[in-house]
This record gives sequence, C-alpha cells and structure tokens, in this order.
Amino acid sequence: MTLLASRAAAPAPPTCRQCGGQPASPALRVCRRCGLAYGSPPGFGLAPACPVCYRQLDPDGLTASLEQPGWRVDLRAHRDEHERHPVGDDDYLETLRRGDQARIGRWSAPFELLRRYLVLGVVDGGRSRAAHHNALLTAMGQLARWGADATILGDQAEWREARAAVAEVMECYNRGRR
Repeated sequence: MTLLASRAAAPAPPTCRQCGGQPASPALRVCRRCGLAYGSPPGFGLAPACPVCYRQLDPDGLTASLEQPGWRVDLRAHRDEHERHPVGDDDYLETLRRGDQARIGRWSAPFELLRRYLVLGVVDGGRSRAAHHNALLTAMGQLARWGADATILGDQAEWREARAAVAEVMECYNRGRR
C-alpha cells in the first residue's frame, strides 16, 4: 500500500436526504425517522431546509457545496461546511438572547425570527408572522427598504431609535461573514 492510499479518507456514510440523519450502525439501510432508504431522494415536496442558513435543498435532497464548486452535498455535509463558512456572528447574537427572545436596547423580538431575518436579509414574515412584528422587526423592514439614514414621512421617535439599535446589531452580526 502506498502512502497516498493510506491517507485516503474513508467514504462518508450515507445520510437521509430528507432529515440529514446518519445510520446508527452500518447495517441499517432505512432512516428510522423518515422511513426512506439512506441516500435516496426525499419524498415529493419534502426537501429539507438548512437550519443554519435556511437554504432550501433541491428536490433530490442535495445542494451546491460551499467549498467545492460543481459538487453537490447532502444536508449533513452542508451543515459541516458552515463550520468553515459561517453565515454571521452567532456568538455575538447569542449575547442578545433572553430565553426565546432577543433583546436589543429596550426592545425585544423572537430570537429565531430575528436571526432568520439577519441571515436571509429578507424582512417579510408573511401573514402568519405578522403578529410577531414589533418595533425591532418593523425597524429591520425599514432598514431593508430605505436604509439607515433615510428620512421617513410620518416617522416616529420609537422607530428611529429602534432602527439605530438594529443597524448597530446588523453591522456587528454581519462582521462574522467577512
């Protein structure tokens, strides 16, 4: 055996392309959670989303690799790549967490929703999330639409202060991407 052959990595075990789970033992061929064969595409319309970057995987349960152009990886490998390619400064964001809320200045918002908005840059929760929108999330929407230095007709002092606080958090969070 050559030195090169001895350093070759063992192939990664197959994963469930619907939930990202790995078999508990090599003898298992079917995911206990989903009932699908390991390595087979997910059921119709059931492709998962990455819990880190919220990217929806393709219908075959794979997505483009963050590290190797042209390669496609499953959910488990995609999550592992996020260790080397973070979407933002999650350690900083955790310092703002108070239970299931994030506290910025004197305002708070649902932590997971705030993180999702910071990662995606999309501040539109749709009808189902409209009830969660408060001064912080409204400020994020205003920042996305008009920017930090905009003069908004009918602006309120509360919204201006919230925009300033959120702009500072967005700047600190996005430093993790660089």
